[in-house]
Amino acid sequence: MKIKIVNKSKHPLPKHESAHAAAVDLRANLEEPITLQPLDREIVPTGLYIALPVGYEAQIRPRSGLAIKHGITMINAPGTVDADYRGEYCVLMVNLGKEPYTIHDGDRIAQMVIARHETVEWEEVAALDQTDRAAKRFGSTGR
Repeated sequence: MKIKIVNKSKHPLPKHESAHAAAVDLRANLEEPITLQPLDREIVPTGLYIALPVGYEAQIRPRSGLAIKHGITMINAPGTVDADYRGEYCVLMVNLGKEPYTIHDGDRIAQMVIARHETVEWEEVAALDQTDRAAKRFGSTGR
């Protein structure tokens, strides 16, 4: 699948790092480093502008290495970018760790998956069909 992209960063285009990788890494596009103190939030630009086809979304997800090693994640994980958005892709980051963390230009800060989605048309009804689970909530399967 080919997708139009404008790259205003100094970094190469995102790419799949292995043959079966679902996501590509997004890199910070910064003039100067950003230091996130514990519980600080920041919008981190990537320098990328993408025209997704109708029926697709970009899912922006945290990087597991940053999360486990430093407590760096996203405040809206996963983030969704719609096909009609044409602005710069940015990552809403938060430091949930105990120490300050500095993001430098070119650092891999998030992952992006391009996914197909459906547009739904709601059919309002008076009741839903029954299942074995019914309205049992979290942990209802015993796991």
